[in-house]
Amino acid sequence: MSDTRSLPVPDGLEGDRLDSAIARMFGLSRTRAAELIGEGEVLVDGSEAGKSDRVQAGAWLEITLPPPPTAPVPRPEPVPGMRIVHEDADIIVVDKPVGVVAHPTVGWTGPTVLEGLLASGVQVATGGAAERQGIVHRLDANTTGLMVVAKSEIAYSALKRAFKERTVDKRYHTLVQGHPDPFRGTVDAPIDRHPSGDGRWAVVAGGRPSVTHYDTQEAFRAASLLEIKLETGRTHQIRVHMAALRHPCVGDTLYGADPTLAERLGVRRQWLHAVRLGFEHPGEHRPVEFSSPYPDDLAAAIDVLRED
Repeated sequence: MSDTRSLPVPDGLEGDRLDSAIARMFGLSRTRAAELIGEGEVLVDGSEAGKSDRVQAGAWLEITLPPPPTAPVPRPEPVPGMRIVHEDADIIVVDKPVGVVAHPTVGWTGPTVLEGLLASGVQVATGGAAERQGIVHRLDANTTGLMVVAKSEIAYSALKRAFKERTVDKRYHTLVQGHPDPFRGTVDAPIDRHPSGDGRWAVVAGGRPSVTHYDTQEAFRAASLLEIKLETGRTHQIRVHMAALRHPCVGDTLYGADPTLAERLGVRRQWLHAVRLGFEHPGEHRPVEFSSPYPDDLAAAIDVLRED
């Protein structure tokens, strides 16, 4: 049975393309949103509009959504290669492998940290949306390393607050092209969706405040190994800020990395790893810190550079 909705365009979508706004508001793909617009299932202030028309905040949307799919939902399965670093009654810290996202999202059919934990019998907090229960922060699918997931409701609330108040110490290592000048510095530049609407993010005037500190750990002939400390946690923040410095993460072709260098180093994704995670334990109220070694593909790239 179809579902007809009527509601105003949120302020945060001011100026977005209609298909992008529909996709973000209702969890659809841009393609499906464009199809609904083309089929006349979307009205803006009572009139049909084109998929590329820009929406205005407060404009009245009327949309007829298709019925939800009735296919059976697959049962979660354990995630191969996901290592448990620490577990107690309040939290579980995992070392996330490549090709895994934090929680189920629209359009993603691969493994997730949340489903992997549930399939392994781990009970997580039920706070937040059902598809994100226990999840208090995320890593990109192809970024590896440490994630903490809340098991108790107390932990969920405390960790959400800690991430919001920026009291969590998040450290990453990334291999970037070239040599940043200066070797140590801070990127303080707002981030928002790229104007092209192609799924990238970018430094954009008026975007959300974003602060990244970097420090060169080792310099090679064609690249530098950096330690990154994040004050904020925007989508693709490290990747966007490094690209803005014209030193993209090695292997990150989405943000302008040289594919030739990545091929020579055997890197098939962005060289980016969450190496350390520190915070106040939500149940024991003491500082805890966890670390993660480089996975094999990233360690092998460093070995090649050291041999040059």
